[in-house]
Amino acid sequence: MILLDHAQKPIIQVPDPDRLATFTARLELSLRAISGEGRIALASSLSAEDMVLTDVIARLGLPIEIFTLQTGRLHPDTIAMIERTRARYGLKVHHFEPEANALAQFVATHGLNGFYESLEARKACCGVRKLEPLGRALSGYDAWITGQRREQALTRERLEEREKDIAHDLVKHNPLAAWGWADVLAYTEHFQVPLNPLHARGYVSIGCDPCTRAIRPGEHARDGRWWWENADTKECGLHQNNPNKESIA
Repeated sequence: MILLDHAQKPIIQVPDPDRLATFTARLELSLRAISGEGRIALASSLSAEDMVLTDVIARLGLPIEIFTLQTGRLHPDTIAMIERTRARYGLKVHHFEPEANALAQFVATHGLNGFYESLEARKACCGVRKLEPLGRALSGYDAWITGQRREQALTRERLEEREKDIAHDLVKHNPLAAWGWADVLAYTEHFQVPLNPLHARGYVSIGCDPCTRAIRPGEHARDGRWWWENADTKECGLHQNNPNKESIA
């Protein structure tokens, strides 16, 4: 599989083995520690970052559960990654779907693709398809893990590795916060991690099909998400990355 960088150029350089070893060791140590904090879940979008985390969880046999949000608008390639994950690692990926009545009401009000019309409509769609299911998905957990990285977006530049998720009253871990896209690709190559085929077609950030596209040469990774919006609105609400918040010990 040929992977692309942010400018859609093939990744052909040999990664620094010392950097990869250091980053891998730190990640393994971090996930081991996190797994001891109670009942823990990884929220997986089935993108490269979350597959890195899944690989570590499986290799180390950590008691961390995995779930994904089946929004009803995911790419077929993304949905297929659920079975690929099970086949490769023997891990179950729990999935949570939108509440049927709320989804029907949104479609009746805004139309199936009404999220293109306004920021309010788009956030309403994300609320029904992602935020409400996330609340159910996190029920009963003590903390959760994401694949967020600081490099991904303006809204994530000050992302902490450990923070308080006020919305769900949980600890939230972002153990890949300091990783670059090249680090992610180096890990997936070294450990032969199964990847979403969309990555090889220029999709760096992967979400719902109608809200995600491949990036063009010179574009930022997040430019492929909600490309009709401003750079500072490119969050669905799953991650409340307030630049003024503080990390927690």
